[in-house]
Amino acid sequence: MPRTKRRLTLTMLGMAAILAGCQQDSKAEHPSPATEQQKIPSANDAKAFIQAAQTEIEKLQLPASQAAWAYATYINQDTAAVSAYLSEKLSVRTAELAKEAAQFNHVEVDADTRRQLNLLLNSFVLAPPSQADKSERLAQISSELDGMYGKGKYCRKNGECWDLGQLTAKMARSRDNELLLEVWNGWRQISVPMKPLYEEMVSLANEGAKQLGFADTSELWRGKYDMPADEFATELDRTWNQVKPFYEALHCHVRAKLGDYYGTDVVAQDKPIPAHLLGNMWAQSWGNIYELVKPERKMEVPDVTKALKAHDYDELKMVKQAEAFFTSLGFEPLPETFWQRSQFVQPKDRDVICHASAWDIDDQDDLRIKMCIQKTGEEFNVIHHELGHNFYQRAYKNQPLLYRGSANDGFHEAIGDTIALSITPKYLKQIGLIDEIPDESNDLGMLMQVALDKIAFVPFGLMVDQWRWKVFSGEIKPQDYNKAWWELREKYQGVMAPLAREENAFDPGAKYHVPGNTPYTRYFLAHILQFQFHKALCEIAQDQGPVHRCSIYASKEAGKALNDMLEMGMSKPWQDALEKLTGSRQLDATAILDYFAPLKTWLDEQNQGRQCGW
Repeated sequence: MPRTKRRLTLTMLGMAAILAGCQQDSKAEHPSPATEQQKIPSANDAKAFIQAAQTEIEKLQLPASQAAWAYATYINQDTAAVSAYLSEKLSVRTAELAKEAAQFNHVEVDADTRRQLNLLLNSFVLAPPSQADKSERLAQISSELDGMYGKGKYCRKNGECWDLGQLTAKMARSRDNELLLEVWNGWRQISVPMKPLYEEMVSLANEGAKQLGFADTSELWRGKYDMPADEFATELDRTWNQVKPFYEALHCHVRAKLGDYYGTDVVAQDKPIPAHLLGNMWAQSWGNIYELVKPERKMEVPDVTKALKAHDYDELKMVKQAEAFFTSLGFEPLPETFWQRSQFVQPKDRDVICHASAWDIDDQDDLRIKMCIQKTGEEFNVIHHELGHNFYQRAYKNQPLLYRGSANDGFHEAIGDTIALSITPKYLKQIGLIDEIPDESNDLGMLMQVALDKIAFVPFGLMVDQWRWKVFSGEIKPQDYNKAWWELREKYQGVMAPLAREENAFDPGAKYHVPGNTPYTRYFLAHILQFQFHKALCEIAQDQGPVHRCSIYASKEAGKALNDMLEMGMSKPWQDALEKLTGSRQLDATAILDYFAPLKTWLDEQNQGRQCGW
């Protein structure tokens, strides 16, 4: 997935953040009256603390961000060392300040100060225990887990070894059941040694969370969403149940087609789908098997890659056109420094990180993207997505530092994806890339491709943290880690392990975000919100056609409504930001049902006489 790169590391990127727990309180045996007085902080103390904390973080983060950019665009020993050093200084100090914020938990302060304190306090992913040895151990374990994943390879009996990139490519392209089974199982060997470390990590992180006033790490994670932790989990399930009937129809069709291809002895028509056959290492998105499940009718779909070539689009022109999308909405053009400092193509003289990302170097106007652009239709979409992050970053630049971020962690990805949803044939015709818009009978192919990538992902986006929250809360015991993982995957996704799992298996660890301790609910939220945003913007733009054909290009009204929400940053609860654009304070997946309505009708026709469900 494309990602946004922000300078502010309040989400504790990297395990350097955990080291903050190494400091210990030094208390006099017989405290003086002045010391006693300091133990009762006031509202004024809280305001002064939060102001000083933001000033200090701001000074530390600019060089850290510049060093991170230098490393990503010029990988060598020196840039790696400088980036790691400055990132550690920033992360450690931010973690210290987050722990200091806890002293104001029971101080009566105004709503704005309380919000900023909570944002700082909730910035932990794993809260380090106050005991130095435990804090150091937590940092060590997290680093080890990250390293195990990063170095993971599967070696075959003949000695040939494949890394994750090679394995992922085989999962995407191969249709050989035996090879897919080998690859799927082989990658899951790398996570077996993670289990005892993960169990220890959970214990230590829970201890740290309790010291901050949380019941456990689960409550810490679920408490970041401007509502009681238990209510948030209920809200996610409510939203999922809106999508579930459509997902089940897609699942039924995909299973039937896989049964046709592999045989019903491999893909039973009354059971979950074996996880190795869906074109993805984690069966989280299914776009790679489009050719097996697509509508059989002939469809005329615009070939954007071909159109880009025919109209002499190079990498820079592709970015300029994406910028023009935003200026057509009324946004100011990107600063000249964007064009001078971004990485658009892969340099020939050095190693770089090519993964697409959007950067906000100084929290003001030093915006950049980092890509190794390929002249394809897919990359054209990605560029629009990445600039969505940049325009969001600039919109909230005048907020206080702690508010410079998206309304919740799902909003940033959702904004980029919302913009990409407007890259429709209508838009392509408006900018002269195609001459005619294919009629609606051609939409099924596009809708199927989008559904395989986005709708197939929704239950996976939900269940990863459902599993983790239960692990952190103790509801799932260590001996049941793997069993519970597959129970949730079968419940939500209708996907099952293709092989009996050994007692020591730790399949959750085969997904980076688990050993890397990256919260995953943000991706579920983004997949819901992007359709909700798109529908609202299309209504504001007064687009008269089906929502899946809508583009908000050139609508100043839609641009103003979008910018009004983006400018809020994190200054208000996410429900306020959502209401600002959509008029609703609730997540609402009915926009997904509207977007995919023609595909749902077609799927229901295809599924006549099939046994659906699992």
